[in-house]
Amino acid sequence: MNTLPEGNAIVYCENAFNTPNGKTAHGLVRFTERYQVLSVIDSKYAGQDAGKVLDNKENGIPIYSNLKEAFEAAVNAKKNPTHFVIGLAPDGGRLPESTKDVVKSALKKKLNVDSGLHDFLSEDKELKSLAAHNEVTIRDIRKTPSRNELHFFSGKIEEVNSMVIAVLGTDSAIGKRTTAWMIVHALRNAGYKAELIGTGQTAWMQGAKYSIILDSLINDFVSGEIEHAVHSAWKNEKPNFIVLEGQGSLLNPAYPGGFELLAAGRPDVVILQHAPARKEYDGFPDYTIHPLSKQIKAVEVISGKRVIAVTINHENMTLKEVNKVCEEYLKLYELPAFDVLWHGADKLVKTILKFKK
Repeated sequence: MNTLPEGNAIVYCENAFNTPNGKTAHGLVRFTERYQVLSVIDSKYAGQDAGKVLDNKENGIPIYSNLKEAFEAAVNAKKNPTHFVIGLAPDGGRLPESTKDVVKSALKKKLNVDSGLHDFLSEDKELKSLAAHNEVTIRDIRKTPSRNELHFFSGKIEEVNSMVIAVLGTDSAIGKRTTAWMIVHALRNAGYKAELIGTGQTAWMQGAKYSIILDSLINDFVSGEIEHAVHSAWKNEKPNFIVLEGQGSLLNPAYPGGFELLAAGRPDVVILQHAPARKEYDGFPDYTIHPLSKQIKAVEVISGKRVIAVTINHENMTLKEVNKVCEEYLKLYELPAFDVLWHGADKLVKTILKFKK
């Protein structure tokens, strides 16, 4: 395991910050142990504080128009930039054509490049040559491990006696990972040992110790890799709680996800993340999101476990509207509902503790 943090990062998020396509950058701005985040690049919000733009809370991470400005600002502040991290998460995970020139500039500035996209930059001959010439590395986080490194489901998950919590969602890019991290941190603050099982490239970039990249795994090994990650976290750390980061959603036509986490991760309870103001599946306006009641039922029928709380993504909502929705969900579904970004996660943790073994 590498020592964290690994270096000082400039996060590239041109034309995507504060949108669903910028969720990797959002995660790094909110929390990461892998890097010290120096700045974000997005010309739309240049001159502003990234935390203020994202969560209305300043965090001292400035936004710049381009790499030249971000790099020079870091050098002038004697912060020694070491990494250029692609914070984009576009539909399909493809590299925007305009980004390649920026990646080349980063390599020429002797910055290591980390990418979580499906387009593998390390296989581009020009970029590979530039990296070698400048003695830096390109890491493609979504690159599939070789088959001899993968695990097949064995049933050893049944040995795990930590409480396992799955944080699933009703759509993609809806805040599952952020909620999962906030639960982990709140549990730790309450005096419990808790580990996150990261299932996407952003969680890995945030430093999740037990991480798999679910959407790039060979299908035969998905269940085994989930089991292995959960079992390893339990065996090595002996935590009171293990939190599974969800991917996609059970009923999303483009990004169906969650079944393997329920089947192989064997959670004790499920928390469901939902965006009440979102009417269509992310990026697919012709596909109406299934009602929350149906999503809850699908989770509970498949897993045989209870959804114990709903967590709210407040996009396009006011605090007053969120509070009203939380009251409505308590009446409609007899489930407590929380917006952890606005309410914090302490009350959610109290709900979780009611179901602890």
